[in-house]
Amino acid sequence: MAPTKSSDASPEHAKEQQQFLDTLAKYHEQRGTVLEREPKVGSRYIDLLRLWKRVNAEGGYDKVSDTKGNKLAWRRIAGEFLPNGPGLTTQAFLVKSIYYRNLAAYEISTVHNREPPPKEILEDVSAKGGDLLNRTVDNFFPSGSRESGRLRNGEDDSDDSDDHGAVTKTPKDDKMDVDEPGSVARSTRSLRHAPPQRVLFQPEVSIRQTRQSAGHQNSPQVNGYGTGAAAMTIANYEPRSALPATMKVVVTPSNQLENYVQSRRKYILNKRNRPVPPKGMMLPGTGFPGPNIYIRALHALRSKQPDEEAYALHHLVKISHERGDKYRFDQFPGLAEALIGKIIDVGSLFFDVSWEISYCEDDFEKPEVLNGLSGTQDLLKRIKSLQVLDVHDELLPEETAKALNMVNEAALIIRNMVMLKENALFASMIPSIRDLVVIILTLPSHPTVVELQHYGLEIAEQLTKYWTLSASDPLYQALLAQVDSNDRGKIITSLRALARIAMNLEATNKLTNIPVKTLQSICNWLLVEDEDLRIACLDFMYLFTGFADNVETLAHEVDLEGVVNQLVRMLQYGAIAYEERRSASKPSKSVQQSDNAPKLSSAIIDHLVALEEPDRSSQWLRTCFEEDPTGEITQIQLWSAYNAAFSEAVNNDSSALRALMPAKDFITNVSTTFAGASAQVLTVAGQPKYTIRGIRPRTVPVDPQTKKQYMRCSWHPPSLLNGFSDTKHSTTKVECGEFASGARAMWEHVVSSHLKIPRDLETGQWLLEPKPDIDMENGDAVAATKPQKFSCHWGGCTHFQPDGTESAFAVGQHIKTHLPDTSIKQAIHARHNRRLSESRPLTSSAQVRYENFQPQFGQPVGLGSLGLGGRHISSDRSADRGRSERQTSHQPAPNFRYYNTATDETNDAAGLPLSSVLVLRNLARQLNKIRPPSTIVDVDAQSPTHKRTFSESNPDQRRSAGSKKPRLSDAAHEQARANEEREEQEAKSTGWVPRVFTPVKEQLAFVASHNLTLRNYMGGLLKAVAEGGG
Repeated sequence: MAPTKSSDASPEHAKEQQQFLDTLAKYHEQRGTVLEREPKVGSRYIDLLRLWKRVNAEGGYDKVSDTKGNKLAWRRIAGEFLPNGPGLTTQAFLVKSIYYRNLAAYEISTVHNREPPPKEILEDVSAKGGDLLNRTVDNFFPSGSRESGRLRNGEDDSDDSDDHGAVTKTPKDDKMDVDEPGSVARSTRSLRHAPPQRVLFQPEVSIRQTRQSAGHQNSPQVNGYGTGAAAMTIANYEPRSALPATMKVVVTPSNQLENYVQSRRKYILNKRNRPVPPKGMMLPGTGFPGPNIYIRALHALRSKQPDEEAYALHHLVKISHERGDKYRFDQFPGLAEALIGKIIDVGSLFFDVSWEISYCEDDFEKPEVLNGLSGTQDLLKRIKSLQVLDVHDELLPEETAKALNMVNEAALIIRNMVMLKENALFASMIPSIRDLVVIILTLPSHPTVVELQHYGLEIAEQLTKYWTLSASDPLYQALLAQVDSNDRGKIITSLRALARIAMNLEATNKLTNIPVKTLQSICNWLLVEDEDLRIACLDFMYLFTGFADNVETLAHEVDLEGVVNQLVRMLQYGAIAYEERRSASKPSKSVQQSDNAPKLSSAIIDHLVALEEPDRSSQWLRTCFEEDPTGEITQIQLWSAYNAAFSEAVNNDSSALRALMPAKDFITNVSTTFAGASAQVLTVAGQPKYTIRGIRPRTVPVDPQTKKQYMRCSWHPPSLLNGFSDTKHSTTKVECGEFASGARAMWEHVVSSHLKIPRDLETGQWLLEPKPDIDMENGDAVAATKPQKFSCHWGGCTHFQPDGTESAFAVGQHIKTHLPDTSIKQAIHARHNRRLSESRPLTSSAQVRYENFQPQFGQPVGLGSLGLGGRHISSDRSADRGRSERQTSHQPAPNFRYYNTATDETNDAAGLPLSSVLVLRNLARQLNKIRPPSTIVDVDAQSPTHKRTFSESNPDQRRSAGSKKPRLSDAAHEQARANEEREEQEAKSTGWVPRVFTPVKEQLAFVASHNLTLRNYMGGLLKAVAEGGG
């Protein structure tokens, strides 16, 4: 609503008002004060002429302000000037203040013909009270402070207030005055007086009359003291000679450290045990704690004062880092908007603009105003029209550097906070945060903004999952522009942000209008040995290839055959070789087999117990038992082992999990699971014995899918000393013995079961380094409980003995050294850590032959470089190897060899191989939907997308560009030309799927048969290739 002026708009009133204001302005100029010609209360103007007439009609300022004789007079006047206004009491005081500052002194001079009080006790103080005609410097005391009351009562001023009673702030170091010796300084700071001089006793020397008869005289005296013994003592008194003072040793930390430490501890203990004062009793200096650090920082940030903003940002950076899992936007309204408003100030440092966020539709047309309601759709156009400031030097001026530093801190706070899901969802609903990211990403290329742009991209990465971005959206275009950057970090983060668009929504992210140059760059980056960059490109390609239109663009603009060939190579990225051997052909020494099923870890049990019967029992049998024609186990023993493995888990959650299979069905399922197992009834000593023949318990359980052996826990629990747990020593003959699915699962088993480390219920992370609690009042860390001691007892390890360590993180990292390396780079590590003479046949997934990592020949492309086939061996080495094989002929020959790739915590495929197979599957499905190429178009040889093609216009290009071919006869030449024409016709009639996937069919078959990790995904890929004619 626009401000309204006086309702009387007649020319006579306007002329009278102008004359009155001119006269009033001259009066204020002579008085040395400032006149408000058009004062306002809220959005309404107050007519000073009308107010002057109205107040004087009531008898003047003092009459209107008389609360006893004329009650609520100012409220009635305010109601006339501000009808229907909220808060009439507040508006009455504001109207009174306007009259007090502008018209009160003029009234005293013109109406009452008296000299008004000085401005120091009139205009410069509050309008509270009245009786201006009798106000003088001697009888006026400013009201509203305790100090003023103390001055009126004759008390001394406190050190925390100035001469007017206003509480003063602590002065800064550069503005603090130091009192010179001898100076009076402040009136309330008196000097210390010298102590009074000590005067020795001096006896009275005058003659005093005694109570005797008048006729008697006093006895003679000695020196005026008399003749008695006491008088003689006094007369002969002499002071003692001065003796040297005895020096007392002062206790300091340098000479008596132990005493000093004890006294300090006693002081701290007494301070902690200090009794809490009774409720209602206010101790000196208490009772006004003020807002906590969170509210203080929020208000300081919104104050727009540079010093307060710097204070707030400094503390909020620390809070968002240490308490990012608890500090939420919805708990502090206005925090997100204040941070966004601070970050967009960066525009004024590099452009001739000062961005503002407005929520009024009338202001949206202004070039510097951002739409706070729905976002600014033409923001990129506005930014392109701005004039870039001349900032060429990397060393910015001091003020600019400080401003940019505060902008970086504000962006870092938002970046830290949006890592929490609740904060990300809250921030995604603020339209102006999209404009914020666009402004950051479109800043001029300057080294000082690299950090800020990385923060902006990380914010976008967390928020795009909640947005639907069209091809014309400024944020979508800004993210695409970052892909063409030379900064690796910007490329990876922008690709992730684009791939996450609308991930949490039902809308579809089609990734339309991708420039051809960007697609070519993404395909070329797949050749770079950078795992993070490759995964980011594959995540983008997985979404992009989900639509036939995008795949058609990809087929015509890039070298699709080369892309598919590289994707097939990455199917075996970081593969680990594993061999499964046949049973021994010759009888060997019998190995003592355990009659009981191996004990599985809680993680494996939780995975199996979630399955439905009979899958649960079948998976457990394959994990803990193996086929053996000579093996035998009693039915009751097998059923008891199965019941003991799952009964506890089922009983704890009987409502969510189904009961175990009955014993009869379980015994029947054994024969279904193992074809060679059969239930038998034997008669032993006249009694029937129910057994199952053909299986035996495994010494080491295996994964039922990949046949990979589980890992045994070698943790030795602490021994008992006098009935208590002795953590400094371990029992050498007792071992945990539980089996875990891998190194990661084994590490979590040790951390949870043996080290007793808690787990965060919200994030699921292990609290190896628990963060200290933060005091809500001042932000300081609160001391935790007495730290716990940790030690390593893996296989009798003595690394942290005998005292152990308080760092659970150090013990957790040390335990990883006992576990095998299962990272995707394990094969590379094994190659560099093992010499050629140490290579042995594979017996587990942790052993890899050195020859497998040498250049190989005679096998499909893309497998030799990953060690997935045999190597050409020279005759000498073949002879040595033959002798070695003859010497070890009793060793069983390998049955199957697998090359499994990386898996996640659930033993599912992960990493580059999973992303590659998903992209290949999308390509096979979508290429079958697009039209086959009708003609083969030549591509410029200089183009980065050059590939071998057939051309009708230039037959010479059909020949290879390699070395010269031998001269052929005319018949042979005609035959070669006929073959080339036939190949050309076949290529023209071939669809996209056969053309792209036929050259890599052998590699795909190899991966499908030798990679158990990708087995479930390769089936869908091969099915899509077969449907497309490949």
